[in-house]
Amino acid sequence: MAYKNYLIFDFGASNGRAAVARFDGQKFDLETTHRFDNRPVYAAGTLYWDILRLYSELKIGIQSSVKKYKNITSMGIDTWGADFGLIDKNGKLASNPVHYRDEKRSIDSASLYKIISREELFKLTGAMVSPIFDLFHLYSLKLQKATEFVNGNIFLTIPDIFNYLLTGKTYNEYTRLTTTIMFNQKEKKLEDSIFERLGLPKGIFPEIIMPGEKIGNISSNVCAELEIETMPVIAPVTHDTPSAVAGIPVSGKEKNWAFISMGTWCILGLETETPIINNESLEAGFSNEGGAEGLNLFVKNITGLWIIQQCRERWIKDKGSDISWDDIVKASFSAAAFKSFIDVDDPVFSKPQVDMPGALQNYCRDKGQKIPEGIGEISRCIYENLAMRFRHDLDKLEKLSGKKVELLHLVGGGIQNRMLCQWTSDAAGIVVAAGPVETTSVGNLIMQLKGAGEIKSLEEGRKISLFSSKVMIYEPKDKNRWDEAYSRYLKIL
Repeated sequence: MAYKNYLIFDFGASNGRAAVARFDGQKFDLETTHRFDNRPVYAAGTLYWDILRLYSELKIGIQSSVKKYKNITSMGIDTWGADFGLIDKNGKLASNPVHYRDEKRSIDSASLYKIISREELFKLTGAMVSPIFDLFHLYSLKLQKATEFVNGNIFLTIPDIFNYLLTGKTYNEYTRLTTTIMFNQKEKKLEDSIFERLGLPKGIFPEIIMPGEKIGNISSNVCAELEIETMPVIAPVTHDTPSAVAGIPVSGKEKNWAFISMGTWCILGLETETPIINNESLEAGFSNEGGAEGLNLFVKNITGLWIIQQCRERWIKDKGSDISWDDIVKASFSAAAFKSFIDVDDPVFSKPQVDMPGALQNYCRDKGQKIPEGIGEISRCIYENLAMRFRHDLDKLEKLSGKKVELLHLVGGGIQNRMLCQWTSDAAGIVVAAGPVETTSVGNLIMQLKGAGEIKSLEEGRKISLFSSKVMIYEPKDKNRWDEAYSRYLKIL
C-alpha cells in the first residue's frame, strides 16, 4: 500500500511537537517525531517568546522527520492565536515577539479605549476584544515609539514568521488574522477605520493567504543547512483552535454539535455561516474568528488548564521533584466533592502567579468558603469548576445562537484527563464525544491534503478523520448531584 507523508507542526502556548501523518488515500496514522517545551523569557521588564529557540526546534523537527520518512509531500505549521513580529527593510526580525501575557499592552489599553471603545471594536471586527491580542500590542509599540515599530516594514503573525524564515515568502494566513482585532470579519478585509483613528500603518500587512494554499518551498539556504531536499510549505488553518475544529471527526449534519478545545485556554463554541455580532454576544464574552473554508467560529475563551499548569509548577518547585499529571488526577478524584467554588475567569487566575495554589486559597478565603488544602483538594476544585464554567457558557451559547446543542465534542490535549471529560458531561447533562487528542494536527493535515489535491472539501477531510480516529463517548451521570452543586456555583459567580 502506497503512503504519502505529511509533516505537521503544532506550536502551543506551553509546548510544541512535530508529527508525520502517513495517508493511504482513505485513512491516516500519526507519529510524533519531535517534542519540545515552549517557555517564554522575562528580560528587562518584558515577557518575550523565545522565537529563535522555537525556530531551532522547528528545524530539529524537520531533520528528525526527514531522517525517518524520506519522502514528505508537504509541511504545515499552526500556533497559538495571538502575537506577531515585525520584519525590517533588510528582511530581519526587528525584535523578539512579546508574549500576550506581558503587562504593558494591558496598561496602554486604557488610552486606546478613549479613541475606540470596546463595543465599537467588537462591532467593527466581531473579534474577541482583549489586550492579549495584536491590536493592543501594536498600539502599545506605537506609544512607546519602539524600535521595532519605527523600523517595522512587514507585520507577520507567529506562524507566518516561521513560514517566512523557512521560505522567504511573506503572507498572513486568514484565520489567524481574524483574531488580531484589525480584521472586519463581515467584509473579510482589514478595517481601514481602525488604522486611521489609531494612527497605525496598514501598509505593513502583506497579502492574505487562505488555508490549503501553498506559501512556497523551503529555501535553498535552509535546505543546505539542514541537509534536506526542499518541500512545499502549505498554509493550514494556522490558528490552533480552528485547526482543531477543522479536524473534528463529524460526518453529516443530523445533530447540532458544539466543541470545547481543551488546553492552556479552553475555547467553547460552534460553527456558523456568518459572524454573530451584537451587544448580547459581547457582554457574554463571545466573539468570532475565522475557520476553515470561510466558516465562522462563534466562541468563548475560558481560562483553562493554565490554572492547574501553574499549580503543578509550584508543587514541583516546592517538592523538588516531578509530579505527574496522573498523580494529580488521582489525588483530585480521591478528594471530597464540591467543597469550594471559583470563577476560573476571574482575572486573578488568568495572570501568571508565583504561587497559583495560594492565589486560589486566597480567593476561597475572600469568598467565605472552605479553603482547599493540598494537591487533591486544590486540583479537584479547579477541575470541577472548569466543568461548571463549561455548562454556564454552553447555556449562553445556545441562547445567543438559537441552537439547541445535542452533542459536545471535546478536543485537544486536555481530553487525556478522562475524569474531566466525564465531569463535563455530568455538569452539562449532555453526551460528550472526546477525541482524537491530536485534533489540531488532524485539521492541519486536512488542509495539507486539500492543498495536495487529495481531497476537495473540509467535509471530505472530516470523514477521513472519523475513519482514522478513536473517539471516547461519555454520557451524563449524577445529574441531581451536579445540579445542586451548580446552583451553589452560580451564587459564587
